[in-house]
Amino acid sequence: MIPLYKPYMPKDLPELETILHSGALSYGKWGKLFENKLRDFIGIENLLTTNSYTSAIQVALTTLGLHPGDEVITSPMSCLASNQPLQTFGLKIVWADIVPLTGTLNPDSVRQKITDKTRLIFHNHFCGYVGYVDEINMIGREYGIPVLDDCVEAFGSKYKGNYTGNLGTDVTIFSFQTVRLPNTIDGGAIVFKDSDLYKKALLTRDFGIRRDIFRDRYNEISSECDISLPGYGATMSDMNSYIGCCQMKDVVMLLNKQQVNAEEWDENIKRLYPKFYRLNQKEIIRPNYWVYGFLCDYKIKVILDFRQRGYYASGVHLNNNCYSVFGDTMEQPGVNDFMKKFVAIPCGWWFDKSKNHAI
Repeated sequence: MIPLYKPYMPKDLPELETILHSGALSYGKWGKLFENKLRDFIGIENLLTTNSYTSAIQVALTTLGLHPGDEVITSPMSCLASNQPLQTFGLKIVWADIVPLTGTLNPDSVRQKITDKTRLIFHNHFCGYVGYVDEINMIGREYGIPVLDDCVEAFGSKYKGNYTGNLGTDVTIFSFQTVRLPNTIDGGAIVFKDSDLYKKALLTRDFGIRRDIFRDRYNEISSECDISLPGYGATMSDMNSYIGCCQMKDVVMLLNKQQVNAEEWDENIKRLYPKFYRLNQKEIIRPNYWVYGFLCDYKIKVILDFRQRGYYASGVHLNNNCYSVFGDTMEQPGVNDFMKKFVAIPCGWWFDKSKNHAI
């Protein structure tokens, strides 16, 4: 059966053995090179990598100055990996509803949820389908609340011709976990619109240390280097960074393959399910097609039908407001409607739609 997700790994990693036995495994030459490749791809400057997606969230929240008890408006219709770190950080989760035709935050619902305790809008771009960027960012500016684009599944997606990370949002986070593109086995990245926040995050990522003055002329830890910020050990290793560098050589080709697969699905789904609705049909959006998503009646029947045909179909995520850890389990109408209809089918680089399991 053709899987819904599959980790990508280049066939050749010629420097990996050298790095493993070099004695220089932590963030260094390859870490800086990987960051530069990401900056060039996205078209921005203020980007840093982290050793995990969760670390990216923690560093971003700390850099923004959030504290336990602060309210964050977020979508229940996203990966648990997005919302659980917010809860663990001690933030108060405030669920906003989604637009059931897109799977992404409803700007009107976001506006209704704002209080004087709201300190962040966490804007998930569901399964690589970019949401209402301009509308949500405008709300953030209006109320003086930072907006964070959660691109856990949306690296390589485009909005108005620009890649995610370059959409004018205050902060953007990415995951490079195994089933993402690129994948570094584990890792993440943060983009800051504001250069001062970026500089602060560089310290926050590395225990608050200024590496340029951390050691004295005897290579001892210098008392002149004060640690004035809280921080984490969240730098990406050179081994993981090297894998990321190798994957960046192929990422455009892989994304293009997924686009071609999606175009073929557009035609075939129309024939199979005339009443289907392709997820997020706005022309200004080009998903990365991590999966191909559509809405239909009889969700479970359709999922089983695709599996019988050899394609592993799924609803991908369970809406997070079902989980008691978040406290508020109040139902959201848009989420309920979306959950009844959303189906994802394989669209990845790993198969050629024209040569596999004819539909």
